[in-house]
Amino acid sequence: MILDAWRRWREQRAIERHTIPDALWQLTLLRYPFLALRSADDLAELRRLCSLFLASKEFHGAGGFEVTDEVAVAVAAQACLPVLRLGLGWYDGFVGIVMHEGEVVAQRRVEDEDGIVHEYDEELAGEAMEGGPLMLSWNAIAVSNDPTLFGKDEVYNVVIHEFAHVIDMRDGEADGVPPLGPAEREQWIAVIDAEWEKFCQRVDAGGETLIDPYGAEAVEEFFAVAVEAFFVAPAAMRAEEPAMYELLAGFFRQDPAT
Repeated sequence: MILDAWRRWREQRAIERHTIPDALWQLTLLRYPFLALRSADDLAELRRLCSLFLASKEFHGAGGFEVTDEVAVAVAAQACLPVLRLGLGWYDGFVGIVMHEGEVVAQRRVEDEDGIVHEYDEELAGEAMEGGPLMLSWNAIAVSNDPTLFGKDEVYNVVIHEFAHVIDMRDGEADGVPPLGPAEREQWIAVIDAEWEKFCQRVDAGGETLIDPYGAEAVEEFFAVAVEAFFVAPAAMRAEEPAMYELLAGFFRQDPAT
């Protein structure tokens, strides 16, 4: 009981030190309408988690980019949404968040099945690595991308995408399967593999999808883009991908479409 009391005291101190001003919180909800649609209880818990997130993570601006309170809270609010019911412990594996103003060009080196090495440049709006740091581009996250509100084709949310990878990698591997018990893991794989195959067929056929077609690259990317859609456009996600919606709702313990 003494330890629990100490933890509560420490948590309250962190919240007080990183209290988000009302004006900044309202600005964040205006910028990301999918957050504002949540219930009052959800938003109160989200705001509390954001303060704890800001207390536990270290933001760094790259190339002279200034990480203002506005930037930090925008990242925190979207990052904390997936763990609203799970807790911030899911993000304990890293501390640093590196913010760039624009996209970053990364040099890639890949060896194919024949042993031939291919080198190429890839533009990144975000990247999550096991143990951190996590990289994000402010230009890619400065405004919301909710297709149900703005008439776009598919969901695009870099913050939720990269933090979905963090959750996926908590067991040490990005494979589209978050840490689960043996029975749950077997059921998860059966569902996501089947849904990914159907998704790839739709993308290959040129069909429109709410989930970003990038998900056809690999099952771990399908998981990340599905999580984006689940939180940004849940009603549309439930209608288009009911099996994936049910799978994610069970894991995240949330039903945002309702």
